This record gives sequence, C-alpha cells and structure tokens, in this order.
Amino acid sequence: MRRVAGLLLVAMAAAFFASRALEPRHAAWGFVRAFAEAAMVGGLADWFAVTALFRHPLGLPIPHTAIIPRNKDRIGDQLAQFLREYFLIPAVVARRMQRIDVAAAAGRWLADPRGGRAGAGGSGRITRGISRLATEVLQALDQERLGGMVRAMMVTRVRETELSPMLGRALAAAMAEERHRPVIDALVRWMRAALAANEHLIRAMVHDRAGAVLRWTGLDETLANKIIDGLDKLVAEMAENREHPLRLKVEEAMESIAGRLQHDPELRARVESVKIELLENPAMQDWINGLWEQARAAMLRAARDPDALMAGKLGEALQQLGATLQDDPRLGRIINRFVRRAAVGAAADYGDAIVRLVSETVRGWDTHTVTARLENAVGKDLQFIRINGTLVGGMVGVVIHAIDVLL
Repeated sequence: MRRVAGLLLVAMAAAFFASRALEPRHAAWGFVRAFAEAAMVGGLADWFAVTALFRHPLGLPIPHTAIIPRNKDRIGDQLAQFLREYFLIPAVVARRMQRIDVAAAAGRWLADPRGGRAGAGGSGRITRGISRLATEVLQALDQERLGGMVRAMMVTRVRETELSPMLGRALAAAMAEERHRPVIDALVRWMRAALAANEHLIRAMVHDRAGAVLRWTGLDETLANKIIDGLDKLVAEMAENREHPLRLKVEEAMESIAGRLQHDPELRARVESVKIELLENPAMQDWINGLWEQARAAMLRAARDPDALMAGKLGEALQQLGATLQDDPRLGRIINRFVRRAAVGAAADYGDAIVRLVSETVRGWDTHTVTARLENAVGKDLQFIRINGTLVGGMVGVVIHAIDVLL
C-alpha cells in the first residue's frame, strides 16, 4: 500500500502539469488541474504527517518529527502504566474473567482448531493471527527477565503449597480405586529379578557365616539353596496371590502413610523440610531453569506451527479434551474458576513485575525495532491515510475551483 500511495501522489503531480498545459484549450482542464493541485497538497501533507510519526521526513531533523522513536521510553512507561491501571488490578481482572467462559472457548478450539475449513475461513485466520502474535510476543519479551519471573512464580507457588496433605489424599484416592496394585505388582517383579541377579551374594553370605563344620560337609551350600528357594517361592506367591499376607501388610503400611501424610504434624513438617531443601538445591534450580527453556521452546514451536501441534496422538488427545470441555459443564465450571483465581492471583502478585517487564522491554528496543513493530502493527491503515488525504484534497480543490468559476 505504501507503493500505491506513492504512485498516486506521482500520478497527481503528472496530472497537474499536464492539465496546466492543456487548461487554455478547454475550461474542463481547469477542474482537473484544481483536483490534481489540491490532491498533491493533501497527499504531501499526509505523507509528512505519517512519516513524521516514525522518522525524519527525507532524513531532515525537522522539529517535532520522528515522534515515536524520540519518545519510545515514555511510550513504554505509559503503556505499562496503562496496563497496571486498567487491566492488572485484581478487582478488574476478576470482573472481566467472570464474563469469560474460558473452558468453552478452549474446548471449541481444541475440538476443531481449523474451524472446519469449509465456510469457516475466519477461524483459520484467527488461528494464524494468534500464532503470529504469540510468536512475536515470545520473541520480543526480555527472555531473561520473563524466565526469571516464571521461575520465581513456580518456586513461590511450590513453597506456598503444603505437599504432604496433597500426597496423602492422592495416595488414599489411588488406593480407594485400587490403582496402587500395579505399583505393588511392579515391586514384586523387581524383588524377584533382584533375587535372581544376586543369588551369588546370598551364597557368599551363608558361606562366610557358616561354621567350619558346615563348610567342610557342604551343608552351607544346601542351606543357601534352601534360603534362595524359600525366598523365590515367597515372592512367587506374592506375585500370584493379591491377598497374600505380606501384600496386605504392604497395603496397610501404605494406608498408614496416607493417613500420616494428612494428619501427622511431625511427618508433614519433615516433608515440608525436604521440599524446601530440594527447592534450594542448585541442581533443582538448574532443572527448573531447563524446564522453563524447554517450555519456551515448545511454546515457540507450537506458536509457529499450530497445525503440527494438533497432529498425531497428541492432537487426538487434545481434541478429545476439547469435546469433554464442551460436554461436561461441571468440569467447565471447575476450569473457569481455576483460571479466574489464577488470573486474579497473578495480577495481585505479579502485576508490578509485568509492568516493569513491559516497560524495560520497550526501553531495550532500538528505535528501528520500535518503528518497525508499530508501523507493522498499524499496517495498511497508515497508507490509506495518505490515499484518503490525496483524494479528499483533490475533491476540496474541485469544489473551490467550481466556486471560483461561478463567482
């Protein structure tokens, strides 16, 4: 569109010079000249106005031009303050989120991310637009600061969450639904494999602790065989019989642990202590850092190619999730309530950090980046301003010329 606006201005200049030469031959050329002359004035004025927003016209340091590059720091601060005052206030976030059915919207998109293709091109354009926007946002933000904020948020949430009762309830629920039995089966299989792989250790232990008489008569070997056979038979019985006394003892121990995790203050304190030690461990910090980088890379891949994200088994699972979100009102209410609470909590806890992130990110951009991003964001409308200015100026010129002729 920039080329169209420029060519239109050139065309008006050519029309002006041609009509001026032909005006003595016929009065109609006077209207053409008036139109072209006023159109040039209007087009040049709007070209100057549009250009002055982003750069110096013709590279000349004219006062009050290149407005956006000169004021980019103030624009960043004002944008951040605008976000803080009108969007990141917990009460405002809660009120806005109350009207948004996140679960239904997510369900519709997950169930049919391509919008059916036929007759629903708007959905495809929305998907592509969201993809481009998400990619630009992820690339534009200060990744070190954003990563630090995400990591701090994760660590803070884990610190504030008492894990012991959650673990206890999860274990109790798993046992109530008998989902713990495959774990015990796997443990029994591991015991049997470990016994088979370490028979030599048992034989060596019996041989070392047997007396000289037992070793001389070879009874230590017989005793070792009996112990190994007995242990193997015990483990085999545990594998075949889910009501075996030892398995029941293991289940009793698991039930006891589930109860203690929820109600034993001493055990809960120990679990919290272990959690804090893990969070403060440098290895855990490195793991969290790597987790954020992997998540960011995955988000970028998904943003750049949303169709690839929805392909294969993962895509089928996401589409099934979308159908469930649409068909299960109770699940939808739970998810909407969780999203609202998360949004309000993020606004309350991290609003100031988000504001600083936006302000410092804009400050960190060079003038060319600011100009290019804002100019691309506004898009063709800037050039339509120039085109409209040229045409409106021309019509005004015709009207003035007509009045002059009549008078």
